Amino acid sequence: MSKELIPINIVIADRTYRIKTHAEDEEVVRKTVKLINDKVLEFKTQFAGKDMQDYIAMVIIWYATQTAGGNQSSIALEQVAESLKKLEGQLDQSL
Repeated sequence: MSKELIPINIVIADRTYRIKTHAEDEEVVRKTVKLINDKVLEFKTQFAGKDMQDYIAMVIIWYATQTAGGNQSSIALEQVAESLKKLEGQLDQSL
């Protein structure tokens, strides 16, 4: 496993972020970003007229509810949780 960070560009809710991640984590990060954007789009369709921050908040609530609700697709959820934590750290560093 490589310990070197590679730069990647990601788009979350119409905003582009340049982050650094380990090469072996890139696929997981991209899948997590896709999941986030898919959920944002789903909520935009269901709740027209809100702003992007509202949709992102809805995605966070959805995710937290899925995790806390005991939905035991736990391997996938653990991977998403890990990816979100890494992504959050990377976003914090890039801001």
